[in-house]
Amino acid sequence: MALIDTYMKSVARKKDEIARLTEQKAKELAKITGFNNKIQTATRQMNSSKSATTINSRRKEIYKNQNDIAKVEKKIAELETKIARKNRELQAEQRKLDNEGLKETKKQQQQQIKYQREQKKALSTVNQTLTEHSDAISLLNELPDEVSVLFLASNPRDQGQLGLDEEVRSIKEMITKSRHRDAVKLESCWAVRPGDILQYINEYQPTIVHFSGHGSSNDELVLMDNNSNTKLVSMESIVQAMSVANEDLRLVFFNTCHSKNQASNVTKYIECAIGMNTSITDFAAQIFSAQFYSSLGFGLSVEKSFNQAKAALMLEGIPEENTPALFVKSGCNASEIFIVAE
Repeated sequence: MALIDTYMKSVARKKDEIARLTEQKAKELAKITGFNNKIQTATRQMNSSKSATTINSRRKEIYKNQNDIAKVEKKIAELETKIARKNRELQAEQRKLDNEGLKETKKQQQQQIKYQREQKKALSTVNQTLTEHSDAISLLNELPDEVSVLFLASNPRDQGQLGLDEEVRSIKEMITKSRHRDAVKLESCWAVRPGDILQYINEYQPTIVHFSGHGSSNDELVLMDNNSNTKLVSMESIVQAMSVANEDLRLVFFNTCHSKNQASNVTKYIECAIGMNTSITDFAAQIFSAQFYSSLGFGLSVEKSFNQAKAALMLEGIPEENTPALFVKSGCNASEIFIVAE
C-alpha cells in the first residue's frame, strides 16, 4: 500500500473518532437538559407544597439530579479533552498527508517529464522506422479496397464426407465479425472438377484461392469427375494452374490432407501458401481456416494470422497445431505480407 494511502486512511479514521466523540458529547449535554428539567419540576413542587414529607422528598430529588449533572459534566470534560487530543492527532496526520501529497505530485511531474522524453524518443524511432520501411508502407497503401477469397470445395461421394458447408459457414461468420468485413468478399464454388479451377479463377479474379476437401498421401488433390466420384489431380498440375492464374492471386490455401508439398511448390510463383504436413481432422480444418480469415479481416499480416489460427486450435483443445504449414516465396517475409489494408 502506498504511504499516501496509509495517511489518507489515518486522517479518515481520526475524523471518524472525533465525530463519534462529538456525538457522545451531544448525548451527554442532552442528559444535563433532562436533569435540569427534573430539578425545575421538583423545585416548583417543593415551593408549592406545605407537606414536610413532600418538601423533603423533592429536596432529595433535586440533590440527586444535581449530582447526576456533576457526573455528566465531568464526563463531558473528559470527552472534550479526548476531542482536543484527537484534533491535534488529526492535524499531525493531515500534515503528513499534505507533505506526502506534495511528494507524489513532484514524483508524478518527474514521471510525466520522463514519459514525454520517452514518447519523444519513441516517436523519433517510429519516424526512423517509417523512413526505413517506406517501401513496405507504399505496398500497404496499394492494397485493394476489396479482396476476393475463392473457396473451391470438392467432396466426392465415394470419399468420406466432410463438413465443407460448415467450414464455409464458419469462415463467412468470422469474416463478418472482423473489423474490415466489407473488404473481404467470399466466393464459394461447390462440386469442383479439374476443368472448373481456371474457369473460376478467371471469373472471380481472386486474391486468395482456398481448396477445401480431400488430399492424397501422393501429393494429389481429390476433386470430382463427371459422375461425382474421385478424380485425382497431380501436384504438378495444380502448381502449373496457379502459376498461370490471375496477377492478383497472392495466397493459396490447401485445407486438405497431405498438402504441404503442393503449398511449398506453389510459392515458386505465389507470395505465400498454406498446406498440411499430414492429415487433418474435419473440425480442426474448420477452426483453423475460420480464424485465419478472421485475423486477415482485422488487417493482420499473413504470419500473425497463421499463428493466431494455430493458437485457435490450441484454445479449442485440438492437438493439431503443428499440422498446418506456412510457406513463402523466396525473398518474401510473411510478417510483412498483408492481404487486407489496416
